Formats: sequence, structure tokens, C-alpha cells
Amino acid sequence: MDTALSRSRPPRDPSRHAAPQVFDYLRERIIALELPPGTLISRADLQELFGFSSTPVRDALMRLQEEGLVDIFPQHATIVSPIDLKLARQAQFLRRSLEQEAVRTIALSAERAEVVARLETVIEVQATLLGRGDLPGFENADREFHRVFFETAGIAGLHAMVRRYSGHIDRIRRLHLPMPGKAAQVIADHRAIVAGIASGDTGKAQDALREHLSKSLAFTPDLQARWPDYFRD
Repeated sequence: MDTALSRSRPPRDPSRHAAPQVFDYLRERIIALELPPGTLISRADLQELFGFSSTPVRDALMRLQEEGLVDIFPQHATIVSPIDLKLARQAQFLRRSLEQEAVRTIALSAERAEVVARLETVIEVQATLLGRGDLPGFENADREFHRVFFETAGIAGLHAMVRRYSGHIDRIRRLHLPMPGKAAQVIADHRAIVAGIASGDTGKAQDALREHLSKSLAFTPDLQARWPDYFRD
């Protein structure tokens, strides 16, 4: 089996269809850069890894292609796609637009104190994980922090849509996160957003969110200099 996919067999969930299990497994590893741009993905290895037939593997790869995360060359190969900066910018625009309206809604809500308490709990979890050096756990907590905006603003259904469009910018963020001071800055940014929400100052909350969501793309030239083969513009 190709070393890119050589790990113990992922647990199979009999309550779920096969293709989504393959899709989630691959997407998670692509976003985490465990399968970096340019990695060859073998359908045969995936079939062996999961014990599935070719059909769910094919369907999972087609979904990844729809998100722009793999390039499929029929009868030849499937390769993890480079980070597409155009798609990353579009995802940033989408997230910024939706989340700014979400934090405004929360800041004006009568339930904002309860939401603030939830967000502060997530921030404390992030601080604990950072202290342990657990960046994957930190990243999961970061996603939870932003997911709370969608849920508590009454637009939970849009979170899945944003996730579908965020594969490229999420890989940029994953490259950026280990840089010195980046994770600590994320926590500081989150605290600033929560402070704006807690005060009911919609402008303060939105400004803090806008600045927070702009930083990884602003740092992209430095990331491109380090990993030029990971990007296409």
C-alpha cells in the first residue's frame, strides 16, 4: 500500500453509507496536509484500506473533485490539488459576510450572555490545548468556536455550505497555524470578538471578526515562499 495512505484501517460505521466515510477520511487528511498537494491517491489502496468496492471510493473522489481538493485524470491518476488562491479568497469573502452578520445578530440578542459563556468555554479549551502543544485539537476547537456563531444566530444550515467552500483557505490556515505566535493571536482575536458581542457593540464585534478572518490570507505570500509547490493562483 502507498505510504500516503498506510495507516490502520479506519473504523467502518455500519449506520453510514460507504462513500461519505471515504470522503470524510480523505478530506480530513487533505485539510490537515497529511496528504499535501501533489500526493497521488490510489483507488486500489483506498479499496484495500476500507474494504469497500470501487463504487464508493469513486463517488468519494468525485465529491472531493467538486470541492476542488483533488484533480482526477481519467484512466490515469487522482492527485491532491494545489491550494487555489482564487477559491480561498472566495471562501474568505463568504465566511466574512456570513459571520459578520451572525455576530451582529448575537450581539443584539437577548440570549447573548449565554452565547458569550459558550464561546468563552471554547476559548479556554483552546488555551489548554495550546499549552499542551496540541495543534490538531486547537484547530478543532477553533472550528467549534466559529460553528457556534452559525448555530446561535439561527443559520446552522449555512455552516455546512461554508465548510464545502473552505477547503482551500482551511489548508492555508493549517500552514499558518504552527508559525510562532499565530495560535496565541487566534486566542486573542477570539477574545476580542467575544468582548464586542458581550458589550452589545455590533461594530466592535464585527471589526474584530473582520480583522481575525483576514490574517491568514494576508500572510499567504510568506507561505508561498516556503511552499511554492503547494499553491496555484
